Amino acid sequence: MSGTTHARQLPARRVVAVDLGAESCRVSLLQWDGHQATLDTVHRFCNAPAEKQGHMYWDLAHIRAGVEEGLALCAKQAGGPIDSIGIDGWAVDYVWLGSKSTPLRDPFCYRDRRTERSQQELWKKTPPERIYALTGIQMLRFNTLYQLYADRCEALPLGECWLNIPEYVLHTLGGRTVSEYTNATHTQMVEAGTMQWCRELFDSAGVDLRFAPPIVPPGTVVGTLKGPLAELPQYRSTKLIAPACHDTGSAVAGIAAEGDDWAFISSGTWSLVGTVLPKACTTDAAYRQNFSNEGGLGGTARFLKNVNGMWLLEECLRWWREKQAEWDLPQLIEACRGLDVPRELLDVDNPELLLSGRMPERINSVLRKHGFAGLPTDPNMAPQFANLIFHSLARRYAEILRQVSEVTGKNIRRLFVVGGGSRNEYLNDLIRKYCGVEVIRGPVESSTVGNAAVQLAVLDGSIESTWGVRADAVACWSRRIAAPA
Repeated sequence: MSGTTHARQLPARRVVAVDLGAESCRVSLLQWDGHQATLDTVHRFCNAPAEKQGHMYWDLAHIRAGVEEGLALCAKQAGGPIDSIGIDGWAVDYVWLGSKSTPLRDPFCYRDRRTERSQQELWKKTPPERIYALTGIQMLRFNTLYQLYADRCEALPLGECWLNIPEYVLHTLGGRTVSEYTNATHTQMVEAGTMQWCRELFDSAGVDLRFAPPIVPPGTVVGTLKGPLAELPQYRSTKLIAPACHDTGSAVAGIAAEGDDWAFISSGTWSLVGTVLPKACTTDAAYRQNFSNEGGLGGTARFLKNVNGMWLLEECLRWWREKQAEWDLPQLIEACRGLDVPRELLDVDNPELLLSGRMPERINSVLRKHGFAGLPTDPNMAPQFANLIFHSLARRYAEILRQVSEVTGKNIRRLFVVGGGSRNEYLNDLIRKYCGVEVIRGPVESSTVGNAAVQLAVLDGSIESTWGVRADAVACWSRRIAAPA
């Protein structure tokens, strides 16, 4: 992907943007020659939680090795010194560090079922409406708040500090221990509209505030690269930058839309559906509709909901592959084009569908609980399952956009679809039909674009004191990166 700009010539830059995904991770090299940007995905590696002793964990060694391999490949491809490295990824999961910053154990995966009980137990101490009034964050059982409370309830060994995973990887490369603001907000432990941890919730959960890392704004330089990679000529003075460490924060930063009539869907394993507000909206209506106010650039709020996204189909495909079926996503999308609208649609956010394994059976279970007939789980019925999922997602997106307009008063006319789902034209057509708005395909790798744009804006000196990197400068860089050649 490359782009040109007619703006004043800016210094040549090279940055590496690492995007950690729950299914796939990317290491990308952005090279800016003063007139044109070239963004290449240099390395991809798979990622998935592993089940051990009845729990689901992330393999930290695998993630670190994949990142380091990607950084080494970027050094070989770069045409000169690399100015900075930034890392974004999925939110909520974290690493406990012991002495000498050694991980105590692999981190739990957010899909682990242990938080089903801890969320309910914590609500007995602090009701959900109070938690929302304090934080403005959507009630999701896997938020860091409930995970840390589960650690305490289970009397697990605690360390000297915990870090969310993107900030942990930055730390292993030489950065100091921090929690970047956009990522910190999704813990459900930050006071809405501030960069302060909420002491009331720490006290309620029995979590020692001293173990929490300091919150820093997006675009903070957290150190310089250290270790064997720093001996390479390309990395001799490379800065480590915390971009918007939450991948949705980086994805929205990569959109660079103008005006106030637009919303977004960051479409991948999860679908994040919402809009950008000048400040957090924590009204009773926002609480009743369970909207989240995640921190954005410049002190803005990403007013959104998490929707169970392509995870549903990914899990179905995994089930069918185990039965030696040969379906892949492009085949399923094409097969859906000849099918009718399903008679009944699926509640895609049913808690049963958050769990892994036997997804076609889980879908049928949810359908039957609503009084609908299930589908045969034979692999030959894969197109019917895919069609049901696509229509159900599109309907859910339309419901959320209507709620956004009702709660905020915004008149949504344009909808930017970014991430891997933006390539699914069949789903995009359904979104247009159900939502009744203009659908604009944004960058497929929008989180990478936003990550790189934040780094370039920081290197350009576009920083303001309170909220870190300037949002307008990031938008300019996103346009330069994503513009057609």
